[in-house]
Parts: sequence; structure tokens; C-alpha cells
Amino acid sequence: MRAQLRSGGVAESVIDDAVLILSELLSNACKHGRPLGDALAGDGDVRAAWRVDTDGRLVVEVTDGGGPTRPAPATPSVTAHGGRGLNIITALADDWGVRDDARGEVTVWVVVHEDVHDPDAGGGAAPAVRVVAPRSPARARQLPDVAGFALAESFADAFDDLD
Repeated sequence: MRAQLRSGGVAESVIDDAVLILSELLSNACKHGRPLGDALAGDGDVRAAWRVDTDGRLVVEVTDGGGPTRPAPATPSVTAHGGRGLNIITALADDWGVRDDARGEVTVWVVVHEDVHDPDAGGGAAPAVRVVAPRSPARARQLPDVAGFALAESFADAFDDLD
């Protein structure tokens, strides 16, 4: 993500926020969500995507198979070991929300920033990317690098419909 956004001319401070946001979203999906499809818990995939839209907004999304509760910011105690992820996202992002679909998938989307391009970077438009990430590292078989990313076997089909 970092390399693709950087090559697309996205400001470094926005990239830092986007990487942290993606990490929080993926952690939440793996901890609280069910895997996509018909796989049993702990043996399925989540989907991550990022793009700079036509209005220059960087949007990051993570999709899982839903969970027992809706994603919502928590109010953890000072000594709690977790529960701050969506509060961090709220503080960093311009907007975020949750989208459900008919198959039971739940997508948490985040508008990281409204105007992401660094005028000094000189890069073109940042590419749209969708990655299907295996929840279990044991299920991932390494394929050759594509655009600087080592891809797991289940990632390969994710790029079929991209221009």
C-alpha cells in the first residue's frame, strides 16, 4: 500500500495515516468478523481495498463476513489492552462508516483524507487496489512479487477486474 500510494503522488503524512488505518481495520476484521464465504471461523479470508477516487479522496476498505456486533467505537478503560482502534480511525480520518451487503458481508470504509496528492511528489494517480488476504498465514503460498508486494495464492484473482 505504502509503495503504491507513494508512487501515485500521495502525501507521506496521508500514507502514514492510511497504513495505520488499514492495520486497525484488518486487526478488527480478524478479531471480530467472520471470514468471507463459507469457511469456518479462523480459516477464511478478509478483503482489503484502497483507492484514490475521482475527487482526490483516499478511501480504504476492509470487508469480512460480519460479526456478532456492529463496528462501533468503544470506551475502553485506561488499563484495557484493546478497544481503541475505531477511536484512532475517527481521530485520523475525515469520515468512516459501515456498509452491509446482501451476502452478509460487512465493509468498514474510511475516507482517510479529502485531498491526498503531494504537489512535490510528481507522481500520477494512485492505483486502485483490492487484495483478498488469508486470515491464516498457513493458507498463503507465496507467488512472485507484483508491483512490489509479495502476494499469497488467494490474492491472484483479486487483480483480474482491475484496469
